[in-house]
Amino acid sequence: MDTLISLGVLSAFLWSLYALFIGGAGEPGMTMEFQWLPQQSGSQPEIYLEVASAVTVFILTGRYLEARAKVRSGEALRALAGMGAKEVSVLHDGVEQRIPIEDLAVGDVFVVRPGEKIATDGVVVEGASAVDNSLVTGETVPVEVGVGDAVIGATVNAGGRLLVEARQVGANTQLARISRMVEAAQSGKAPVQRLADRVSAIFVPIVIGLALATLFGWLLAGAGTQAAFTAAVAVLIIACPCALGLATPTALLVGTGRGAQLGILIKGPQILESTRQVDTIVLDKTGTVTTGHMALVDVVASPSDDADVVLRLAAGLEHASEHPIARAVVVGARERVGVLPDVESFRSSGGRGVQGVVDGHAVLAGRPTWLASEWSVHEPAELTIVREIHEAAGRSVVAVAIDGRFAGVIVVADVVKAGSAAAITAFRALGLAPVLLTGDNARVARSVAHEVGIDDVVADVLPEDKVEAIRGLQMQGRTVAMVGDGVNDAAALAQADLGMAMGTGTDVAIEAADITLVRGDLIAAADAIRLSRRTLRTIKANLFWAFAYNVAAIPLAMAGLLNPLLAGAAMAFSSVFVVTNSLRLRRFRGLEAT
Repeated sequence: MDTLISLGVLSAFLWSLYALFIGGAGEPGMTMEFQWLPQQSGSQPEIYLEVASAVTVFILTGRYLEARAKVRSGEALRALAGMGAKEVSVLHDGVEQRIPIEDLAVGDVFVVRPGEKIATDGVVVEGASAVDNSLVTGETVPVEVGVGDAVIGATVNAGGRLLVEARQVGANTQLARISRMVEAAQSGKAPVQRLADRVSAIFVPIVIGLALATLFGWLLAGAGTQAAFTAAVAVLIIACPCALGLATPTALLVGTGRGAQLGILIKGPQILESTRQVDTIVLDKTGTVTTGHMALVDVVASPSDDADVVLRLAAGLEHASEHPIARAVVVGARERVGVLPDVESFRSSGGRGVQGVVDGHAVLAGRPTWLASEWSVHEPAELTIVREIHEAAGRSVVAVAIDGRFAGVIVVADVVKAGSAAAITAFRALGLAPVLLTGDNARVARSVAHEVGIDDVVADVLPEDKVEAIRGLQMQGRTVAMVGDGVNDAAALAQADLGMAMGTGTDVAIEAADITLVRGDLIAAADAIRLSRRTLRTIKANLFWAFAYNVAAIPLAMAGLLNPLLAGAAMAFSSVFVVTNSLRLRRFRGLEAT
């Protein structure tokens, strides 16, 4: 494409210089009149400076639009490196000392307070807490850890104070390994060639040969040099497809602009071709199919108690706790019963439960086994059945005792997003087979999959396993799209043929993905596939017409029946057509609007 454009522009410009300074077109009093057919003899040379300048402007405009759409490289890795802690409090002879994370060594014992990130991979040597591992493993429910338990760097301490002995630092941490996987997956992805370049690889040599054949053919036929050169220039100009430089970037600009309005960010033109052949879509669970945070699902009281009273007293007690499950109970209670009472004499029992006095009542909330072993409060048979049903579905159940009696159970869970089931239906309509891929346990994963209509489930996977799962599907001949939102998904997003990240997720996932779904709902992923495919079809139509106008007129130019000025006009018209065709993408509507 560059060769043909350069030859067309240079030929028009050099011929114009010849006509102006040697051929007589620059003589005083000379005028050019429009003629449908070029004169074969007896006329002064014509100039085509406007053709050369117009082609240059069109091509540079297209180049500029393409440059704006190029994917920025390396940001995923920089974002991943920034996810870890920057400083750490190390204990030396019982005294805390704040040091940069780079100075932390294997064997150092450091302090992790509630709400802080764990500085590096290590083992708990003192304290008990709940650790939010969702950033790395994708698990919804925080994991209870105590002395001897391993913890992962960059995860968040959601409960009490911990002392951790560093076991892996720097490049050996799990976060660093994920970073290397992202880099390897990105570098292993083959670049997609421009459709225009592939067509031009055949088109350009043919046109150059036709132009030379025209020049020598007219000369051998006895025509004058001017007639021969005019016909050859007309061939180059009519075949010089200025619309070709606009075919991809204009459609991309309009398509991505419309996508932005719908909450879909497509990073570059090379992304579009992947959407055409995608036949499998792999979905992370936490934060993608589900909301990614715990929420109140149900309250079941014993026959002698009222559910709202049980919830109100339990939430008043849990309000003093920092545990994520406690926060879910409090938020749900405020929405259901309003203002919560204060708690007195609050005590926490190391991740097993909490106790306190609320409105003059002694309230316990925690695991049923804790209530039975520590307080001799036993769960009624009817509530045991309710609890087991919810736990079988992967939900978390909090047992509540009031004044020494078992009052009820409160159910919390990572709930499915409202549009997830509709999105799965839309994926199947697009010819995509959905697969649920998650670090959560199989029981939780299958419960969520059943709720939204997914049959294929892969659970209990680490970030390395997610990459292997994607690679395994690709080895089966599938073209895989991946939708995720966490650091644990970043390498899998990069490995997939098409990566889509939730805009509500981490920066690492967003940078590693090809498409970002700003809205954060799964239905946007279906819209992204539809919009990408529509944009690709528009680009193909643009490329066809960018050539069609020119190719159809090449025989006329070779026969000396096409004025080079008309050739320039045909190019301008093809550009207008390409832009107009691209603007049709503004009428694209998302599935929610249809």
